[in-house]
Amino acid sequence: MIEHVYRRAAASPVVSQVIVATDDLRIATRVNDFGGKVRLTKATHETGTDRLAEVAATLDADIIVNVQGDEPLIDPAAIGELVAPFIADRSLQMTTLYRRIHDTAELNNSNVTKVVLDRGGFALYFSRAPIPFVRDPRGGWPPLYRHIGLYAYRRSTLLVLATLEPTPLERAEALEQLRALEHGIRIKAVETKYESFEVNTPEDLEQVRRLLAVPSSS
Repeated sequence: MIEHVYRRAAASPVVSQVIVATDDLRIATRVNDFGGKVRLTKATHETGTDRLAEVAATLDADIIVNVQGDEPLIDPAAIGELVAPFIADRSLQMTTLYRRIHDTAELNNSNVTKVVLDRGGFALYFSRAPIPFVRDPRGGWPPLYRHIGLYAYRRSTLLVLATLEPTPLERAEALEQLRALEHGIRIKAVETKYESFEVNTPEDLEQVRRLLAVPSSS
């Protein structure tokens, strides 16, 4: 799976280099076997953000993109969508992606992270719970959004974020992006037209295997 993620990220024209950050020697060996770049990190990191920051501290780059290893179907063009806002707005600190929820069953799936946005397109909150709560559905449902777990950061923001203590909401939801919000770091959310599929369960893995086995129509 890690090779699929690596090659899809490398196919993005906005990415100058792809590095796998891991503390697992088995993963590092596999990446080396297929010719990828890998950095072994400390085993004490609590989150992927902290692990990413260790590697980012050694890089000469303004924007750092975090593509998690459980996103084997990520479209390279989605990474371009993630990075584009930094070009238009030099004040941005952090970006992420989301898609509209059309199947309300996803609202009750704790493996599907939901996000609510302000009028400027910045994230107000992320949750594994169904948000927003609709007290009276007769008034109509507001837009329902599913978070896509890709992030891009100003390198300086990422390094600061990694020095901050994990926060109560982050721990309660097990969502590390809440640390940024709780410390006042705004996250610009970009609606993507590209579907993604996070592998959280053995059933998810089997579904991804089936999808990857289907020949491309292009």
